[in-house]
Amino acid sequence: MSDETPTASGSTKKQRTQTPPDPDEDPTDRENREFAERLRRYLDYAVLIGLLLLALIAALQFYLNASQTISTWVTPEFRAPFQAAFNLVLLLAAALGISVQIRRLTA
Repeated sequence: MSDETPTASGSTKKQRTQTPPDPDEDPTDRENREFAERLRRYLDYAVLIGLLLLALIAALQFYLNASQTISTWVTPEFRAPFQAAFNLVLLLAAALGISVQIRRLTA
């Protein structure tokens, strides 16, 4: 939280209300830790967005390959079932990653 208070020159100066600093802790260390926590949170969101995009693509590919597999079930070409299985594995891996990221972001 920050409050603006007037200074002697008439401009406003922002004051932050924080918990009392630890006497053994360096202020730059605290700022660096806060910056690292913020950066990690942003990176967690970026990873989550990437995994959601991967899951969307894998789900679409799985659907399309499963449809193609059904239409060519009896033919000797096994390319479509292998691609469908591969995309299913990608989808499950993305779902696992998404759940890990959501746990990180909510913790």
